[in-house]
Amino acid sequence: MADLDSRGLALLAAEACDDRKAVDIRMIRVEEVSSLADWFVICSGLSDVQVRAIARSVEEKLELEAGRLPLRREGQSEGRWVLLDYGEVIVHVLTPSERSYYDLESFWGHGEQERYLGSAATSGSGAAAPS
Repeated sequence: MADLDSRGLALLAAEACDDRKAVDIRMIRVEEVSSLADWFVICSGLSDVQVRAIARSVEEKLELEAGRLPLRREGQSEGRWVLLDYGEVIVHVLTPSERSYYDLESFWGHGEQERYLGSAATSGSGAAAPS
């Protein structure tokens, strides 16, 4: 198990989102603008089933590769917005309509944002790029 810093944990979560074909994966560094966490990982699933599958993928990957379990988990039964709180990283998996309505990227727009370029955009492992 890797001993990851908060950015490494966020990247691992983003990779897990990509594993389940999440759409528009964003990482927002909020440590300088909020005491809630260091990073938010935000992505979309195109259905409630996909949202739950993405969230399960994040939980499994972070437990297996980082030895981490979420401190809190919200929204899994509804499947429209699942929140996984790992302390320094908070993962938000939303349907497109929920994501558009709550617009977390604009709300946290003063944080440094990176778009996760997953396997669909690159030929190797995923990477993050400033957006």
